[in-house]
Amino acid sequence: MEETRNSTFSKVVNYILLIVLAIIFLIPILFIIMTALKSNADLVKNPVYAFPEIVKWGNFSEAWDKMSIYIRNSLFISVVKVPIGILIEALAAYALTRMNFKWANALFAFFLIGMMIPFQATLVPLNMMLNHFGLENTYPGIFMVYIGFGVPFGIMVLRGFLRSIPKELDESAFIDGCGELGKFFRIILPIAMPAIATLIILDFLSTWNEFLLAQIFITKNSMLPVTAGLLTFQGQHSNDYTLLSAGVLISIVPILVVYLFFQRYFVAGMAGAVKG
Repeated sequence: MEETRNSTFSKVVNYILLIVLAIIFLIPILFIIMTALKSNADLVKNPVYAFPEIVKWGNFSEAWDKMSIYIRNSLFISVVKVPIGILIEALAAYALTRMNFKWANALFAFFLIGMMIPFQATLVPLNMMLNHFGLENTYPGIFMVYIGFGVPFGIMVLRGFLRSIPKELDESAFIDGCGELGKFFRIILPIAMPAIATLIILDFLSTWNEFLLAQIFITKNSMLPVTAGLLTFQGQHSNDYTLLSAGVLISIVPILVVYLFFQRYFVAGMAGAVKG
């Protein structure tokens, strides 16, 4: 009886803590929503936590008119970069875990070195390299940079998950006449979908929110992603915080869609990666 009471009390405390944490994380979002629904005069006159005097839904349409090109650019970059990057990472992780060769662990350690080098230290040589090959202000150039920085983490996650898949499946696949690519696409890749979905969420999130690299390697306004496009709401002498808040809320929508679509695989993917 005492054990049941302690268990119930522990659950209640956990729920209370989770509710408090949820409120803490939701407060900034509520402030952004209230700011997006105000006029500039209302924002200046009243506290930031005050409700709008008059709800201005037009802020969202005005923000969309200014941001639509940047959102399309970010969607294009993310939709192309994320699948290509994950395919490269999955192939590398497959080779490191399912194909027996002498230097597999050393090669994996070499990939992990990429996670230890601060990306700020690579900006100058990367800029020189892209200029030399004429890839600055081009999508292939930004794809190469983004994929290069994402590969080490993706390999680490997928390698851990693939190591948990029984080796007996490889033998069964070879008996059925599958080659390495057949085994990868028909057996290993479907089983690894939880880890793949986890990487899709994390990779899409990091690509969509990336700011510094895009600012350095993309200078054409017509190619800027949404994070850089939000700067258009800032002027030399004033900032339009109402439209900026509306633009931030609009930019969150694609991330929420991707997360809601793949979230049921997320926990299983991370658990498998850590276990492996």
